[in-house]
Amino acid sequence: MRQKIKIPRIVKIEKITGHKIQCMFNNGESRLLDFEKIFTQWSVKENDFEYPLLDEKEFKKVKLRNYTLSWANIKIKVKAKNGESLIMPYEIGADVLFELSEEIKEPSKYRYGKLIKSARLKAGLTQEQLAIKSGTTRFYISRIENDKTDLEMSTFRKIVEAGLGKKLKLTIE
Repeated sequence: MRQKIKIPRIVKIEKITGHKIQCMFNNGESRLLDFEKIFTQWSVKENDFEYPLLDEKEFKKVKLRNYTLSWANIKIKVKAKNGESLIMPYEIGADVLFELSEEIKEPSKYRYGKLIKSARLKAGLTQEQLAIKSGTTRFYISRIENDKTDLEMSTFRKIVEAGLGKKLKLTIE
């Protein structure tokens, strides 16, 4: 089983609506950042770096840079280790963003657990029988069916082809 990636990173900005940004993080989760709530929580005032982002037009200029959200339209002056002043785009660390975000549950059509459970029941197999046929455990099959664990493609193939006796077909649209 894969290890959980400990450092959150944003790998894709999926959608921007108003002051809400839907992002995909490196753990595969889609998460929602509601900046109306965040800016209220932070009590953003006129002299704060974030203040221009209250304007939706400025807010929507967000880009993905170094696996985090970055606004090149908002400039920040920072001091380098050598004492030199640098002008940088305004960014919020992905670890902070992850903590401030809410998980978006994927629609059931994207969940492989339901597919496996449905196929297992159609085949008349128990979780234990499927586990034995596919070389896993009943506990692991249960976690997969309840979308409580990640699943590597090789394991998915093993469950579908060896356990269920079906062919795995994957399409990307």
